[in-house]
Amino acid sequence: MREKVILVCERCLSRNYSTYKNKNTYLKRLEIKKFCPKCNMHTLHKESK
Repeated sequence: MREKVILVCERCLSRNYSTYKNKNTYLKRLEIKKFCPKCNMHTLHKESK
């Protein structure tokens, strides 16, 4: 089943993106490199709790 998750920037801790992940496929936290508008650069975004 898919679950909605919020992605948080590692650098500035702003919550920029939301996405869905499959709980059966991804057991660990999701990590994606995305553009942060606040930092104005590509940074690592991790799934929040």
